[in-house]
Amino acid sequence: MEALKVHPAETNAHVAQPRQSHKNPPLLAALEQRLERDFYPRWKGLWNERFVVQGARPGPNAVRLDGNDYLAVSGHPDIVSAQVKALTMPSNYVVQSSVFLLDEHPTRNLELALAQWVGKEDGFVCQSGYAANVGLIQTIANADTPIYLDSMAHASLWEGAHAARAPAHAFRHNEPGQLARMIARHGPGLVIVDSVYSTTGAMCRLEEILDVVESQGCMILVDESHSLGTHGPQGAGLCAALGVTDRVHFITASLAKAVAGRAGFFTAPASLRYHILTSSFPNIFSSCLLPHEAVALHATVKVLQASDAARTRLHAITRQMRGALTEMGYPIHQGSEQIIALEAGPEPETVRLRDELDARGVFSAMFCAPATSKNRSLARLTLHAALTETELGHVIEVAREIAPLVKPWDWPIARRARVQAQAS
Repeated sequence: MEALKVHPAETNAHVAQPRQSHKNPPLLAALEQRLERDFYPRWKGLWNERFVVQGARPGPNAVRLDGNDYLAVSGHPDIVSAQVKALTMPSNYVVQSSVFLLDEHPTRNLELALAQWVGKEDGFVCQSGYAANVGLIQTIANADTPIYLDSMAHASLWEGAHAARAPAHAFRHNEPGQLARMIARHGPGLVIVDSVYSTTGAMCRLEEILDVVESQGCMILVDESHSLGTHGPQGAGLCAALGVTDRVHFITASLAKAVAGRAGFFTAPASLRYHILTSSFPNIFSSCLLPHEAVALHATVKVLQASDAARTRLHAITRQMRGALTEMGYPIHQGSEQIIALEAGPEPETVRLRDELDARGVFSAMFCAPATSKNRSLARLTLHAALTETELGHVIEVAREIAPLVKPWDWPIARRARVQAQAS
């Protein structure tokens, strides 16, 4: 392959602006006051009236590390042909709420295939991973159910606790000892963790968490969004990799990551099926997937199950990239998997980091509040199995080139790590 040619990045200034000719009625005074207090200082001050999570436009030779298709299955011929066949065959299916679907609908086949893949009895497909988490938690918890969430748990999991009207308690990230103390104080309930955390790539200390769950008489929900497809036998996820599936009550996952589609999924015992279908609002009040979408996702599951070589490649790339960045002084110790967080801290610093990467043809995803805590914004790099050695070399060279400009060893997370190391 010839050396990577980096084209100058186009800025988002070229994006079409909304038409200005229409008039709108005045907003509620309380909303205007909230905008003045909470949004405009950030928009006009920190962001300089630029939507900061959108950087430059990638050119044709850009290295894209801003997606979630970890095994690079988008466009796989088996998936495309299955979807085309479903689109061109006559059917009598109608668009309706998923609670009306009969067993012969392609969505039901997908639900059972996903449940079998992760080693569970039954499952449910929703419009998104967000809807899956909200819908499941809403049905298995209520105001009398304490919910214990890892402080780094995905926002949809917190929203699920809110939808259930349940008391939510945050425990320190990956700290089973504190979790045990909190349960002893507030009583048995539902423990919620991510298998691989979406902003940092940290892996859950799942076996230790399970020991606490079982000793305290709790249930546990594990969100496998960023490990389904990438970890475990046939990509069945972290629970399967650790051999603890039978100890986990509920597994959820976005199907927009390694499965590279647009849907969400959760497991549940078959005995809860009709309870869920009469109480999960996202399932009741959202339309079902279209048949060709379900068929394509089902085909993707089969492709992922047979993708051991891609998983091996992804893990090798992850080790290579993390090793190179660590050697250069980038503080990425908070994670270990294919998601790499470059946590510059304050938003202006992360914007500069992202823009320096963009300008050299390396595209990350900027995360800031509410996706992160205030002043803990980051540029997230997500690796995938199709990266070539030339592309990897380019990313590493770019990281080396910009290090003296962005000074990662001076980022707040690096300073905190040094203080903790000295204290220990």
